[in-house]
Amino acid sequence: MDIAEVAQRSGVPASTLRFYEEKGLIASVGRRGLRRVFEPGVLDRLALIALGRAAGFSLDDIARMFAADGTPRIDRKRLYAKADELDRTIARLTAIRDGLRHAAACPAPSHLECPTFRRLLRAAAVGVLGGGETVVSKGRQRSAGAS
Repeated sequence: MDIAEVAQRSGVPASTLRFYEEKGLIASVGRRGLRRVFEPGVLDRLALIALGRAAGFSLDDIARMFAADGTPRIDRKRLYAKADELDRTIARLTAIRDGLRHAAACPAPSHLECPTFRRLLRAAAVGVLGGGETVVSKGRQRSAGAS
């Protein structure tokens, strides 16, 4: 299949296919004129790449999931670790969602008078709700590692 057919059948733009080839994630088997040509198995490989990206793996992580000959060699421990990471993200986002819904429906005259909303604020202030660590000191908030 030439690159245009792979792009059409996979839904992956040709520019991304060329980028994946540069990164070593896929390999063309030749050229037909100026167009790269791929074996049909590239579609399965692109599906695995898409699945890895959807799960939050980096392209470098995904590249390590293939042997030199292109066959998948997926480390089950990495999958468990990613699943655990997703569980933590889901729990954090669920807490944020629930807090926002409470704040939207809270009968307190002011959100700052609501004990539930105050707990949400405290959690945000210490970085429990954010993606990265947050440090609060002397009334200033900054990301950990920032100067």
